[in-house]
Amino acid sequence: MGSTSVNRRDVMKRAAAAGLLAVPAVGALSSCASGGGSDNKAEKGEKSKKNPLGVKEDAGLTVYIFNGGYEDKYAQFVTDMYAAKYPKAKPEQKATESIATQLQPKIIRGRPTADVINNSGADDMNIGKLVKNEQVADLTEVLDAPSWDDPGVKVRDTLVAGMADMGAFGTKGCYQLNITMTAYGNWYSKRLLNDELGMEYPKTWDEMLAVCRKAKAKGIHGWSYPGGHPRYMLFSMYAMFAQVGGREVIEAMDYLEPGAWRHDAVKSVLEAFEELIAKKYVLTGFDGPQAHTEMQTAWTKGKCVFVPDGSWVENEAKDTTPDGFGMTVGATPSLSKSDKLPFGTLYAPPGEPFLIPAKAKNVQGGLEWLRMMYSKKAARNFFKEVSAIPAVKGAIDGMDLPPGVDSAQKAITAAGDNIVIPFFKEWYEELFEDDWDKAMGKFMLGDMTVKQVMDAMDKASQRVAKDPDISKVKKV
Repeated sequence: MGSTSVNRRDVMKRAAAAGLLAVPAVGALSSCASGGGSDNKAEKGEKSKKNPLGVKEDAGLTVYIFNGGYEDKYAQFVTDMYAAKYPKAKPEQKATESIATQLQPKIIRGRPTADVINNSGADDMNIGKLVKNEQVADLTEVLDAPSWDDPGVKVRDTLVAGMADMGAFGTKGCYQLNITMTAYGNWYSKRLLNDELGMEYPKTWDEMLAVCRKAKAKGIHGWSYPGGHPRYMLFSMYAMFAQVGGREVIEAMDYLEPGAWRHDAVKSVLEAFEELIAKKYVLTGFDGPQAHTEMQTAWTKGKCVFVPDGSWVENEAKDTTPDGFGMTVGATPSLSKSDKLPFGTLYAPPGEPFLIPAKAKNVQGGLEWLRMMYSKKAARNFFKEVSAIPAVKGAIDGMDLPPGVDSAQKAITAAGDNIVIPFFKEWYEELFEDDWDKAMGKFMLGDMTVKQVMDAMDKASQRVAKDPDISKVKKV
């Protein structure tokens, strides 16, 4: 793919027109405005009004779903839709926690066994490398296809603004599509915070410290995080970096600018969290392979007030969440009066990505599966199954929302244009992952100073920037 120049523009415009979300102006990639499908012609049928993507009706279809917080029942609904329309295809669905381990070697060899892949979880594939090596299909064809619910409306026009742009990766095509909006932040129990502690959600960092003091006096930790995945702490920090220093802080990180991780805003935010550590407000541990669920269980049992998490947590922790818990996401507290962005700034990107291997046996069938996934009935089922906000505009209008989803939707709406999305996580994910975990893990245990964390992250950023074998998204 080589170095790619893109304009940093507003890819997340308002989606509130559909009654769902107000999504912000943020930096992003080129839009998914042109291109189309894969060159794989092995399994194609005749296009028609009833079959706009030219699916071969008897071609098999294999779908792989990440078996994580959302499990795979929501996707089975779509696979069943496919089977109903194309019974001769006999589609099959498989669930795994090891997406990259199981699927990437076959994709690299040009013999993928999957036609649709939910590329998610800790063992996800590096989508940037797949795009560079032309190993994923262009999804523009499905975006420009008639939507499942209304043939007069394209699929792209049924989606919350910005969903398509997330998959462009500095190209003219689109190689990854998401199915939900994810609200990251400081998750808490309303019952514990409001009723048991008698406190309101902190709008400033001083108020956050006050909550932690009162919690500690009652034998409760203010915070916790998964020791096995300490990068979760960044779920609460990304928006705060931008809130304190402005969007340019995240933009500098996106474009691998030297010194981006040494910005004063990063320093101020890390120092704020360092105070939580120094005062022993943080419940540590949870170092095993299921660290995140172990942390969540401690939280739902009332052992801490706040955890850094995403909106999948409501579904993932449902078995341990007591009635009346009041699961809620809180946005970034203000650090000082000089903050560049207001209280309520939120990290809320599109989530749960899907892709189709370029040499999949049934690319057209994969595109059709995605078209079905973006139907309103599939979107509503997704919400019912996993309590998450779907990507289809207006899909959950008028429905009763559980506490976590309700709070996530309200937080996103309240944030308005003040939503922050760090794209470097998508562009250079695999290369940064180890650095995030190592640096944040040592920091949260008090074994690494603020300066050392900033130096480590900046060093990692520059290692990527100087690697000639890594394609870069270039700022113009």
